[in-house]
Amino acid sequence: MKNKLFKSLSIMVFALMILLIPCQALAEAPYEGYIWNNSDRDVESINGYMYEESIDGAYLPTGAFNSPEDIFITKNDSIYIVDTGNNRIVHLDENYNVVKTIGDKEGPGVLNGPKGIYVKEDGTIYVADTKNQRIVIFDKNGNFIKEFKTPESPLLGKNFSYSPSKLILDKRDYLFVVSEGNTKGLMQIDPEGEFKGFFGANDVGFSLKRLIVRLIATEDQEAKLESVQPLAFSNIDLDNDGFIYTTTLGTNENQIKRLSPVGVDTLNNEVNKYGDLENYGAYIENSAFIDLSVNDHGLITSINLQTSRIYQYDRLGNLLFIFGGLGDQNGLFTTPSSIDQNSKGEVFVVDKGRNRVDIFRTTPFADLVHEASELYVQGRYEEAKEIWEQVIQLNGNYDIAYHAIGKALHRNEQYKEAMEYFKLANSRSDYSVAFREYRVEFTRNNFAAIFFGIILLFVFFRYGIPLIKKIKTRKKETKNSKLIEEEGN
Repeated sequence: MKNKLFKSLSIMVFALMILLIPCQALAEAPYEGYIWNNSDRDVESINGYMYEESIDGAYLPTGAFNSPEDIFITKNDSIYIVDTGNNRIVHLDENYNVVKTIGDKEGPGVLNGPKGIYVKEDGTIYVADTKNQRIVIFDKNGNFIKEFKTPESPLLGKNFSYSPSKLILDKRDYLFVVSEGNTKGLMQIDPEGEFKGFFGANDVGFSLKRLIVRLIATEDQEAKLESVQPLAFSNIDLDNDGFIYTTTLGTNENQIKRLSPVGVDTLNNEVNKYGDLENYGAYIENSAFIDLSVNDHGLITSINLQTSRIYQYDRLGNLLFIFGGLGDQNGLFTTPSSIDQNSKGEVFVVDKGRNRVDIFRTTPFADLVHEASELYVQGRYEEAKEIWEQVIQLNGNYDIAYHAIGKALHRNEQYKEAMEYFKLANSRSDYSVAFREYRVEFTRNNFAAIFFGIILLFVFFRYGIPLIKKIKTRKKETKNSKLIEEEGN
């Protein structure tokens, strides 16, 4: 009894901390917290991230940034900003002090419109030097080492245009490169700079209209038809397990992918839609996911340029938080271009249009959700259950919490209770599974009563109903006999 009382008081205190302590910050947020539920409706939610501060370089020895395009944060929280308009990389420490700038004023290390960066654990720096059509490698001190120019291969074709913009490096030191306009997939480049093929191209998809047209078209007409190309990747990231995450422009389905070592999408087992599902009643056209970041816990935080909002998902693709938006207030963006996260869970967003990097911190509610989500993704449903219950008390619109609690109850063989939570979460498939288990359990626990009831029904239908009919028939015959006698008299 004391434990239950203590738990209830703890939850009440936590709720007051959420609702009262940060109320000033919540009031200052230029965006309203919301989330899309399992019924594809946007519902009110507590904000998961709040604007903290910005870095624009104006008060740094390097001077102001100019159209920054990319950001990379190392495991020790060093920050590398691709200052594209100034043709340099600005390296800051975890306290935002300048460590060095990368990009020579003359010689082979001069950069021209760089758009992407990746830094190895030993400090080696790989830069996508876009306008110079090459990848440049610097040592940890920013000294030029070598360059990988436009690769040559029969696989690329004669008219291939090489324009590297984003890149990552796997454990074998193989580069995976996004080349602007390339629809064949990510480019694989070995440690010697040799092209080794394309990786994980987007599917074209089936079109009944296209099939019918090709079936009825003549050879001349078919030759004039435009060939359908896969969509190009817009950005790339790498997680601790070696899975490659990509974003794709120009589609409203499966805009975010997680590619296995053989190039198979392991995030989307079916068609999924990321970002806002509706906009003022109409589906958004030409969704524009331009970057994403995956942290050590598998949280996927991505930017949609169409809405200038940040969308965060767990490792399973469940939507956790939405923040940001279009505007010139702190916490909003004009032209967001890149995103990354540090070890503290802070999110750094490059706003190319305002020449700065905006920093967002988590709220206590987000910390609670992240803890519960991590346990849930690991399959530790029972441990996550109590935390999800606190989430529901703070935010009754959080469908993921209902679903997670339902999972915990189902694993604990509390099928009837699990059905209630799956219903609240609008999870029909899990509800059906729980209902089937509950039906088996109910039958097993009440077998004697059910069996006895079946025997009674059998006896009733076998002997009772004929007897009732016989009695009714006799009564009817007796009544008719009396009527005949009365008429005779």
